[in-house]
Amino acid sequence: MKALITLLLGVLLTSGLMTSACGTRSDQSQARSKTATGADKTATPSEQIRKATLGHYEIKPSELATPFATKDAENQPHIIQRPPGAELQLPGGFAAAIFAEGGFLQPRWMAQAPNGDVFVADSRAGNIIVLRDTNNDGTSDERFTFASGLNQPFGMAFWRDYLYVGNTDSVIRFRYRRGQTTAETPPEKIADLPGNGYREHWTRNLLFNPQGSKLYVTVGSQSDVDVEMEPRASILEFQPDGSGRRVFASGLRNPVGLSFNPGSNQLWASVQERDRLGDDLPPDFLTSISPGGFYGWPYTYIGSNSDPRHQGERHDPPVQALVPDVLFQAHSAVLGLTFYTGAMFPQDHRGDAFVAMHGSWNRSKRTGYKVVRIHFQNNRPAGGYDDFVAGWMLSEDQSEVWGRPCGLLVLKDGSMLIADDGANKIWRVTYREPTP
Repeated sequence: MKALITLLLGVLLTSGLMTSACGTRSDQSQARSKTATGADKTATPSEQIRKATLGHYEIKPSELATPFATKDAENQPHIIQRPPGAELQLPGGFAAAIFAEGGFLQPRWMAQAPNGDVFVADSRAGNIIVLRDTNNDGTSDERFTFASGLNQPFGMAFWRDYLYVGNTDSVIRFRYRRGQTTAETPPEKIADLPGNGYREHWTRNLLFNPQGSKLYVTVGSQSDVDVEMEPRASILEFQPDGSGRRVFASGLRNPVGLSFNPGSNQLWASVQERDRLGDDLPPDFLTSISPGGFYGWPYTYIGSNSDPRHQGERHDPPVQALVPDVLFQAHSAVLGLTFYTGAMFPQDHRGDAFVAMHGSWNRSKRTGYKVVRIHFQNNRPAGGYDDFVAGWMLSEDQSEVWGRPCGLLVLKDGSMLIADDGANKIWRVTYREPTP
């Protein structure tokens, strides 16, 4: 890979970790390879387990790989139960434990209600689940079904007396009062959206701006690299009642994670780039979103780099593609995005971004399957990214993985939840100052 990747000395960290067995992944082809209970019964022997190392990476736009430098790879993950000896690796003082497990088909996304309840979009089941920790021990002990029969629900947002939900083909909202655990009236549809999409581009994330005056919705592409009409491959902006739709930013193949930087109120997005150009091209990315900005897809990537499948073509009318702020290893499949706003983690984590990488299928050497941290200074990325939670991937040369992180949520107590739709669990990451 020509992109500069600086891998710092990996540190093997094993303290304070609690792990458990795995379940299903989201796409149907993988689901068919499992047993009826969810996870493949085959587990890699403990002597074959390689503990994950935590590294630092930096990929520069000036040093990208050449298109088709490697052969196109079809390298699907094979989800297994957690093998004996497999552990999640985190920096010193951090620990990961199970917050909730069992009864999920595909826990993808999360939102915290005003009273502290955790709402989970169980997308394949079509349900919104409410989790409650009644004794504040860091584990959910009550569960309710808030709504069912939805169409691949994903993003959720609380606004005034409503819970907004992004179905794959619409934005709906439920009346909500503090502490409510079951919807009492049918939802109101406030906007239609183009449904489904290429592979898993059915996800529709939702986010209100800090003022609560605008609603932002992500819409992925219908194809890998075909020219498509808006609002595909874009971020849309609405009034809270669903009116006033406009394309806020375009040329984003599959934007998923959305978050406002708490220090600047700037909107940021995590974006999955295209397939079939080789192992190391093009990088997924994290970027600030400029109103009216165009980010290249499908004609170019990472600025003005032409996709050879659209050689000589360009956006009509011509427009300069913006260069993303942070590049990730190609095919990492970035999903969840959050800025850390809590008080539990060390002070230098406040204002940093965290991104969940669901993991690759179009790369000969497996990558992703982890959560990474992007350090910010003065509300801008300070350079590259660091592994934060790793270990679900046994090695880059093995097909077996035992989890796939997707959604991220910082709770009011400062801990961080990670939705894992490979193991069908929700993890909780906490921090305690290491003993000297």
